[in-house]
Amino acid sequence: MVRTLVLTVDRDDDLGSKAAIRGPVVGRRQVLTAALRLGIADPEESDTNAILGALNQHDNLVEISESGDEVEIAILTGDEKVGVRSDRAIAAQLEEVVAEFQPDRAILVTDGAEDESVLPILQSQVRIDHVQKIIVKQSKGIESTYYYLVKALEDPKWRAKMLVPLAVVLMIIGLGIMLPNDIGALLIGGLPFVFGFYLLAKGLGLENTLGKVVAEMRENADAAMFSSLMWAGSLFAAIFAVAQAWSAYTTVLSEGTSRSIAYLSAVHQSLAWIIIVFLLTTAGMMILKLRKGSFSGRLLVLSAFAMVIYSFLNQAMIIAIQVLSGESYQFTPTTIISDGGVPLAWLAVLWLTMTIVRGLQERQSSGEKYWGV
Repeated sequence: MVRTLVLTVDRDDDLGSKAAIRGPVVGRRQVLTAALRLGIADPEESDTNAILGALNQHDNLVEISESGDEVEIAILTGDEKVGVRSDRAIAAQLEEVVAEFQPDRAILVTDGAEDESVLPILQSQVRIDHVQKIIVKQSKGIESTYYYLVKALEDPKWRAKMLVPLAVVLMIIGLGIMLPNDIGALLIGGLPFVFGFYLLAKGLGLENTLGKVVAEMRENADAAMFSSLMWAGSLFAAIFAVAQAWSAYTTVLSEGTSRSIAYLSAVHQSLAWIIIVFLLTTAGMMILKLRKGSFSGRLLVLSAFAMVIYSFLNQAMIIAIQVLSGESYQFTPTTIISDGGVPLAWLAVLWLTMTIVRGLQERQSSGEKYWGV
């Protein structure tokens, strides 16, 4: 006998907010009732199609199943605040359904990537054999496209994702045009940098990391206060870095030197503040992890590595500015040792930190606990 569970997930809990139905919803009749109530409450809701698709999958499996096999259908609901809270609700409801039905396999029916993001949570408790995505067929005319754009802008989630970045870009371009030439050019020129940083954050999944940090801050309020102070300090340091870079750029440029020297001088003057931003941010994360008891020492290694990078970049920029200014660099043992002494010292600190952390991690894995409070 094989037990098959057909699942559909309403991660943002439209079923609860619009149809007043709490999850989990288990059983064909209950699921059909939920689909009708949600469809009547909001005929344009895509979760209705996903539920109907799950019912279709359930009925097909019942028809082709052998005697003795069992097929069940269930809806798991999350929370309006999509994130950690909704995922915990889905995990708890899935545990309840699995304990009652004890399925051998499951099939997930979803209406989009947002619901598919909980797939790892589902796979942690039941084997997922198949994922079916329900895509509603629509006309391809211009009026239909305009209609769906308007509907997307009316949705608070899509409105925030679409309009806020566009508004920020337009505001920066407008300020760049209105402000004086040098400041305006710098502002418009910094727009691709900001946009590139945003794409980098999306590509590396920094949103999830930030969400985990915020969740840890909520769970550890006392540690969050000190972490917030550290991160506020990093914000001020970032402002100082920009101010220092602009001051160095205008000062060097007013002396009649080339723009390449001015750019290097601006970066060099702000480099110390940039590393302070990184160290303060890392210190805030250390406090949270120490309070939670999950500190592994990696942040210490990362901080030492950042100091190595800073020392090499700082010395390289000093030499580059000297060379571009017309001064010759003497490749003598005394000069090389003098210039490379600080970077080599930080390399030694990095090696020592890695050795200590690795040793303590090995001792911790043997049963003794050294990290955390």
